[in-house]
Amino acid sequence: MKTSYQYKIKPSLEQAEKIDKTLEMLRCQYNYLLAQRFDWYEQNRCSIDRCPLICYLPELKEQPNYYNQKASLVQLKIDRPWYKEIHSQVLQEVPKKVELAFDRWLKGDVNGKKSGRPRFKGKGQYKTFTYTQFKQQTLEDSLTLRYHFVNNRITLSKIGDVKVIVHRLIPGGFDIKTVSVTKKADGYYVTLSLDDKTVPTVKPDLNPDNIVGVDVGLIDFYVASDSSRIAAPKHLRKAERRLKSAQRRVSRRKKGSNRRRKAIQKLSKQHKKVADTRKDFHFKTAKLLLDKYDVVAVEKLNIKGLVKTKLAKSINDAGWGKFITILSNKAENAGLKVIAVNPNGTSQECSNCGHKVKKPLSQRMHNCPVCHTSLCRDLNAAINIKARGTHALKAQLMSS
Repeated sequence: MKTSYQYKIKPSLEQAEKIDKTLEMLRCQYNYLLAQRFDWYEQNRCSIDRCPLICYLPELKEQPNYYNQKASLVQLKIDRPWYKEIHSQVLQEVPKKVELAFDRWLKGDVNGKKSGRPRFKGKGQYKTFTYTQFKQQTLEDSLTLRYHFVNNRITLSKIGDVKVIVHRLIPGGFDIKTVSVTKKADGYYVTLSLDDKTVPTVKPDLNPDNIVGVDVGLIDFYVASDSSRIAAPKHLRKAERRLKSAQRRVSRRKKGSNRRRKAIQKLSKQHKKVADTRKDFHFKTAKLLLDKYDVVAVEKLNIKGLVKTKLAKSINDAGWGKFITILSNKAENAGLKVIAVNPNGTSQECSNCGHKVKKPLSQRMHNCPVCHTSLCRDLNAAINIKARGTHALKAQLMSS
């Protein structure tokens, strides 16, 4: 089982300067390696699909990749000795990030979906660096880590012992794989990536009949097949007045001034507060479902397509994609299951007889002319989602 714990850290003034300096140097190196790849791509690609029988072909330059860009870091530390102040593993993560961004643009991810052209990062836009290894091979190391946490300290290489606000201890049996340091609007955070291979992915007493279907929406955040529902909290809509006031304050400040920088920081904190409130709601809602049911069936929504509509702001405010991700992660950690089903026709199909009843989005009741079933449109969809989830789960269990 894999999970992550995030803690807020309280670095001293000197340590905060080191973190900021590290992020700035990593940003410069990221932009340099990305520019190196763009230069090779522009110089060696050719838009002409035919040429004469006799022609001159220039010698191709070596294509930048993760390995040769990683090897160039040795010369980087010779030419620019101040890069020795950064831990080697942290610096080696930069060409890896460049490789991922460039490959997503040209080749796409594992599903073949391509991203846009990678952008150069402006000042303050590089916010995270990672220690890819954390020494914790023996029981003594684990006890030492717990001792550091009890004393509110964690050791970060090249930075020092940093004070941590420990709101929960690391559970026993988990190994720390990576440690990431992130700068946010309200301070600095450290994220520990944990792994325990002894925890089963699916608990042995999983009850496949204890299943619920969930239909997400904008009026109600979700309606479940057991008729329970939670109203959409609309965190962004409620905070719009405060955000608008803070944004107006930023636009009135002179660009490059300290007053503008402080106004931007206040605006960032307001946005972070909205995001944290939404995230807290998602976690509590996911726990509410998983405490009651072993299997949760949800729709496999095309959220990227939905946010291109007029309802984009409300959809982003609801955060369906983030909620389903949190629900899936919490289910996996608890040994439970989340089943994603095809969303086509869940609202139109009658949950009682299967007859398709076409209705516009404004019609909130489902009235079947065949079996005379009358119920809430979202509840009808949730029951259909549960039925499809049950069918998909049975197919999974039979194949396994």
